[in-house]
Amino acid sequence: MHSGKLRTILTSSCLLLAGALRAHAADQQKPELLVFAAASLTNVLGELSTTYTAQAGVPVKLSFAASSVLARQIEAGGKADVFVSADQEWMDYLQARGLIDKATRRNLVGNRLVLIAPADSKIELKIAPGFPLAKALGDGRLATADPDTVPVGRYARSALASLGMWDKIQDRLVRADNVRSAMMFVASGEVPLGIVYSTDALVDSKVRIVDTFPPNTHAPITYPAAAIKDGRGETIAFLNFLAGEQARDTWIKFGFLELK
Repeated sequence: MHSGKLRTILTSSCLLLAGALRAHAADQQKPELLVFAAASLTNVLGELSTTYTAQAGVPVKLSFAASSVLARQIEAGGKADVFVSADQEWMDYLQARGLIDKATRRNLVGNRLVLIAPADSKIELKIAPGFPLAKALGDGRLATADPDTVPVGRYARSALASLGMWDKIQDRLVRADNVRSAMMFVASGEVPLGIVYSTDALVDSKVRIVDTFPPNTHAPITYPAAAIKDGRGETIAFLNFLAGEQARDTWIKFGFLELK
């Protein structure tokens, strides 16, 4: 066989092989899952989704914001596959509108509500009915997320009201867009105190926990998750992974609570 014909055959074979490999790769590539999740889940879901993708071969894209913002985006037609809320109310909101697959709904983990200060702050407080929160603020303000809509703000309002503090404090709030934004006000020293989840405080060395609110001062902090209505089949596997034994150690590592 002439060398020119041999080169032509080899070139054609290589092109066919390359095309076959590309087609196989395309067949193997699975569609991306889009997960809308509460801002307080930023770190833990970042790690869990990386683990899931490595195991299942399904890419996961995460979008974090306040649960209220995400629920309204879904209501407006946002094309998420999974929603993970920081409270039951916003999941109920979507369920009442027929926007989630009710059969897939499950509670994943719990959390604690804490009072935080900048890491170098000397403030010491013990949370109890009538504790001197206003005095500790001095001329400053208290940061938390908007109590009218955002879960952590709602928990904060409930806790302060049950302790007889809400009427004294409500006009001194910095109402942030979400829990991470609230924590930034404290971390930067713009405000002397804030109310966030314990898991948020644990991932930022610029803040410290002053004290933890007693669980009986607010509704249990739980994170429900569900597939969005008419979502893809891969969403069930992902939800099962988040709720499963393999994810347990990661949730605990980031400070979340197992549900009883």
